Amino acid sequence: MVNSDDPRARTANIFDVARLAGVSHQTVSRVVNGIPNVRPATRERVEDAIRQLRYRPSTAARALVTKRSRTIGLITTGRPDYGPSATALGFNDAARQARYTVSIASMAEADPGSLRASVELLLSQNVEAIVLIAGHSGALEAIQDIDLGVPLLAVESSGRLGFHSVSIDQFGGARAATDHLAELGHRSILHIAGPEDSMDATERMRGWQTSLSGHGLVARQPFHTDWSPRSGYEVGLQLLESRDFTAVFAGNDQLALGLLHAFAARGVRVPEDVSVVGFDDIPEAEHFTPPLTTVRQDFAVLGRDIMATVIRVLQDREQGDTPHTAAQLVVRASTAAPRG
Repeated sequence: MVNSDDPRARTANIFDVARLAGVSHQTVSRVVNGIPNVRPATRERVEDAIRQLRYRPSTAARALVTKRSRTIGLITTGRPDYGPSATALGFNDAARQARYTVSIASMAEADPGSLRASVELLLSQNVEAIVLIAGHSGALEAIQDIDLGVPLLAVESSGRLGFHSVSIDQFGGARAATDHLAELGHRSILHIAGPEDSMDATERMRGWQTSLSGHGLVARQPFHTDWSPRSGYEVGLQLLESRDFTAVFAGNDQLALGLLHAFAARGVRVPEDVSVVGFDDIPEAEHFTPPLTTVRQDFAVLGRDIMATVIRVLQDREQGDTPHTAAQLVVRASTAAPRG
């Protein structure tokens, strides 16, 4: 039977933590709110007590003490595709580890009206900063016209000036994917790109073009489409009308999945007849038929980079270079040297 006087039998408060750690409640408050001048050994005792009692400080009370809400606003735009969704999850994990709360506003279209409404909603919650996961350039352009009053950090790959930004190296990842195909001996490497207004799609296309140029190969007109398997399937059927290529770099794994479906439906073998590379390394990619060679994005590292940058900006520390997380080529069974 649990003693009702045991704080673990009820919601623990700051005084319970102080008693267990053998310190004053003011010391607990300093530790919880990140205020310096607490000895490391004392801080460790307080943090141990917090973990044991599963203490959750009141956000409102912390804001009164520190004049800070320890809340970050997150705006996501567009479809819930794998990359943006995984980025949001990685950031939420990193924020939680840093003892910040994330308030999220999502919208299908990043038009100025929807963005302004989302910003106003987040500001009403006393957020300290806003993070924008911007898939399309229109989102950056729209938010530039809004007076935020708090720092803004954009997760975007274009590297445009005027923003604190963090990204995964889309250009480098696409270049590595195309280099892999060229080094296998492929000389006609096509590209199915994402939407023309997508910054990630633009950077991946640029990486493909740069790689081909470096290998003395010609970049043919890419196919622009959305990110869906259906589009990959339809473009794949179009490509098979000529069969004048030996490899395809797909702008993401969903497009690659559609390609594999189209090729299988027409009796084209991968990789014996055509090699295919994707981008993202979604969890299903290693279970495609055949398992897909692709470019892995580490969204956990990206999330930590976003949170670290937010904290640097809030502390008014010098930013330095824009954090650029590297993308990693993962070679599986969908690529091989061309026959003959």
